[in-house]
Amino acid sequence: KMACCGRCFCCQCCCREGETRTPEELTILGEIPDEEQILPRKDYESLDYDRCISEPYVEVLEGMDNKKAKKYEAVHWMMVFAIGVTVGLLGLFVDFFVRLFNKLKFTVVGDSIEKCSDKGCLSLSLLELLAFNMTFVFIASVLVLIEPVAAGSGIPEIKSYLNGVKIPGIVRLRTFLCKAAGVLFSVAGGLFVGKEGPMIHSGAIVGAGLPQFQSITFRKIKFDFPYFRSDRDKRDFVSAGAAAGVAAAFGAPIGGTLFSLEEGSSFWNQALTWKVLFCSMSATFTLNFFRSGINFSKWGSFQLPGLLNFGEFKCPDGDKNCHLWTAVDLAFFVLMGVVGGLLGALFNCMNKNLAKYRIRHIHPKAKFIRVLESLLVTMVTTIVIFAASMLGECRDLSLKPSDGLFSFRLRLTHDINSTIRQFFCSNKTYNDMATLFFNPQEAAIHQLFHQDGTFSPVTLSVFFFLYFLLACWTYGVSVPSGLFVPSLLCGAAFGRLVANVLSSVRKLGMDIYSGTFALIGAAAFLGGVVRMTISLTVILIESTNEITYGLPIMITLMVAKWTGDFFNKGIYDIHIQLRGVPLLEWETEVEMDRLTASDIMETNLTYVYPHTRVQSLVSILRTTVYHAFPVVTENRQNERDFMKGNILISNNIHFKKSSVVSRAGEQRRRCQSMKSYPSSELRNVCDEQSAAVEPSEEGEDLLQQMLERRHAPYPNLYPDQSPSEEWTMEERFRPLTFHGLILRSQLVNLLIRGVCYAENQSSTNQPRLSYAEMTEDYPRYPDIHDLDLTLLSPRMIVDVTPYMNPCPYTVSPNARISQVFNLFRTMGLRHLPVVNAVGEIVGIITRHNLTHEFLMAKLRQHYITI
Repeated sequence: KMACCGRCFCCQCCCREGETRTPEELTILGEIPDEEQILPRKDYESLDYDRCISEPYVEVLEGMDNKKAKKYEAVHWMMVFAIGVTVGLLGLFVDFFVRLFNKLKFTVVGDSIEKCSDKGCLSLSLLELLAFNMTFVFIASVLVLIEPVAAGSGIPEIKSYLNGVKIPGIVRLRTFLCKAAGVLFSVAGGLFVGKEGPMIHSGAIVGAGLPQFQSITFRKIKFDFPYFRSDRDKRDFVSAGAAAGVAAAFGAPIGGTLFSLEEGSSFWNQALTWKVLFCSMSATFTLNFFRSGINFSKWGSFQLPGLLNFGEFKCPDGDKNCHLWTAVDLAFFVLMGVVGGLLGALFNCMNKNLAKYRIRHIHPKAKFIRVLESLLVTMVTTIVIFAASMLGECRDLSLKPSDGLFSFRLRLTHDINSTIRQFFCSNKTYNDMATLFFNPQEAAIHQLFHQDGTFSPVTLSVFFFLYFLLACWTYGVSVPSGLFVPSLLCGAAFGRLVANVLSSVRKLGMDIYSGTFALIGAAAFLGGVVRMTISLTVILIESTNEITYGLPIMITLMVAKWTGDFFNKGIYDIHIQLRGVPLLEWETEVEMDRLTASDIMETNLTYVYPHTRVQSLVSILRTTVYHAFPVVTENRQNERDFMKGNILISNNIHFKKSSVVSRAGEQRRRCQSMKSYPSSELRNVCDEQSAAVEPSEEGEDLLQQMLERRHAPYPNLYPDQSPSEEWTMEERFRPLTFHGLILRSQLVNLLIRGVCYAENQSSTNQPRLSYAEMTEDYPRYPDIHDLDLTLLSPRMIVDVTPYMNPCPYTVSPNARISQVFNLFRTMGLRHLPVVNAVGEIVGIITRHNLTHEFLMAKLRQHYITI
C-alpha cells in the first residue's frame, strides 16, 4: 500500500477483502509497467494542521517580541470580526432577494389563480407557476455547472475540511459566488430546499478567503499581507465562518459555536472558542441591525436576529389552564423521538440510494443531464403543489379572539400580502393546504408553530407525505440546497398531527398546546436526519427564545439520534462516505486496540537524505504522489551488533529486507522517468544506472541482483562522504536513522528557487529562504510536472535540513491504535512517523491507515493470523 502519503484515498480504494488497489497504487508499487511513470494527482489530500518547526519558522519566532505578538493577535481579532460582519451582510443579501423573488412569484400567480378560479383557466396559472420555478431553478443549475462543488448544502464538505481533508475548490471565490447566487434561485424556484445549509458553507468560504487577501480568480492582484499563511490558521477562520453562518441563519450565536465544535472542527482550544463566539455574535448583530432597520424602519431595534426565527411561544393571556408542556407530555415526546429517528433513518436510506443512482447513471453523463434532472424535479414539485392545493380543505376564517391578527399576517413576512391563502375557496374561508404550500417556507413553519386548529389531520398527513418524498428526492440534485428547513417542515407537520390526534382523544383529558408538539416534532425529525444533539438543542432554544423547552428538546434529540443510529448514519456522514472522503471519527472501537502501530503502518518508505542531489529529488517527486518524505541517514555504527542480531535493531530485519526490494524497484522506475528530463547529463547517468539494475535473466531474484551488483538504492550524498563510494552487502541492510520530515511543497519550492550548492562547494554556500518566501505560494504550490528545470544541474546538491521539520510527532511501533488515533486526530496530523527505541524509522501512519475500512481489514487479517 501507500506510505508517506499525505493525500487521502476514496473509501472504494481502501483496504478491503482481497486488498484491491487502484491503478495508481499498483503503478507506484511497480506492479504495472508504465513507460513514463508520471502519476496523476489524487483529488483528496490531507491538510497540514501541524506546524513545521523549520529554521525559517524559528527565525520568525525569535524575531517576535511582545509588541509584534500583540499586533498579530489584534490582526487576528480584526479578521474574526470582519468575517462575522461579512457573513451577516451576506445573510441580508440572500434574505432580501429571496423575499423579492417570492413576492414577485406569489403575487403574479396568486392574482392569476383568483381570477382563473371563476373563469376556468387554472391551466394558465399552472403554466405561470412552472415558468417562474423552472426559470429560477435553471439559473441555479447553470451556476452549479460552473462550479460543481457549489451543489448541495456544503455541510459535508466543510465538515470534511475541518476534519483535515482538502476537497478541491471547496473554499474558492468562484464557489462562493455560485453558492450565494444559486441558493437565491433554488429557494425562489419552489424546490423543497432551505438556505441555511448554503449559508454555513458560504460563511466558511468567507472565513477561508478573507484573511488571505488573495484569490486564485484574481491571481494578478496581490497584497503584502504575510499573516495566516498556513492550513492551521485557515482552519480556525473556517471554523469561525461556519459558526457565523449558523448564527446568521438561525439567530443562534451560541448554537453556531457549538455546531462548529460538534459537527465541524476536530481540533479545538480555548482561545478559538472565544473567537468563534465573537464571530458568531458579530454576524448575528450585523444581520439583526440591518434587517430590523429595513423591515420596521427602526434602526437599532434588533427584532429579527436570524433568517429563520420560530417566533414567541406563549399561552393566550388570561388562560390559566394553558401550559406550554407538562411532565406527562415527556412520555409522548420520547415516543415522538423514536418515530422521528425511524423516519429520519428511512429518509437517509432513501436518499442514499438516490445518491448512488445519481453517481452511477447521471453524473457520468453529459453535464446538461444534471440540469434536466433539476428541471424535472422542479416540474414535478410544482405540479404536485398545485394539485394538492386544489384538494385542500376550505376552513372558516373566524378564529378565537386570542389568536389575534398574528395568525393572519406574520410580522416576519409582512411584505407578502398575507400568509393565509384563499385559493379555490369562498371569501369567508381559506385553503389550509395552499396556506402551507403557497407561502415561503419560513411562513409555513410559523403557521404550523403558532396557529391553533387551522389544519385538518388529512391536510397535515398529505403535506407530510409529499414533503417527505419530494425533499428526499430534491436533496442531491445539482442546485445549492439546504436540508434544515424541509426537515423542520416535515417534523412540524408530524408534530401538529400528533397534537390533533391527542386533542381528539377526550379520555386522556390532556391540555395540548399544538405549537409545542409541532416544535418537538420538528426537533425529532431533524435530529433523526442529521443526528446532531448539543448544537441542535441550543439552536432550537435560541430560535424559540424559550429556555423551558431545553429539557424536552434535548431528550427528543437524544432518543431520535439513538434510534436512527441503530439503522444508519446521519445524512451528512452518508454523503461524505459516498464521496469517498476518509473522515476520521471521534474515536475508534474498543476491539481496535488488538492492533498496534506496527500492524497498520506503511513500511514501503520513500525517503530523502539530508544532502540529496537534484536528480534524485526530481526523480522522487515525479515518480511518487507522496506529500511528505522522511529525512534519514544510514546507520553505519554498531555493525557487529547488527550482524549478531542485536535485539533493538534486529526487530527491523524483516522490514529491511522488504525495504531493499522496494528501493531497487523504485530506483528502476525513477531512472525510467528521468529519460524525459531536459538535461542530457542526467539521462546518461540514469541510463547507466538502469543498465546496472535490469535483470540479466528473466525471473532472477531482485534482492540477489542488488547484493551481487552492489547497486546503491538511488543517488545520494552524505555530508562528509564521497558519492562514488561502493556499498558492501551489510551496508544495504543499515537501519534508517530518522532526522525529520519534509513536505513535497517544500521540496518543489526549493527546486523552483534554485536552493542548492555545487559538489565542490560547502552547504554554507546554499541560498537561504525566509519563512515568507517559503509560504509565498500558499495555498496552491506549483506542481513538479509543470516546472522547467533546464537551468538546474542534476549533479547539484540540496541541503534540506534547514527546511525540514526536525521535531514532528512520532509514535512507538508498540503503541495501541487508540493511542495512535487520539494523537493523530487531536493534534491534527497529516503524517505520523513510527520510530523505534533507537531513533530508527520503521514506517509512517497517514489518514488512510486510520480509516474505519482500513482498520477493519487489518483486524480481520489479525484474526486470521491468530
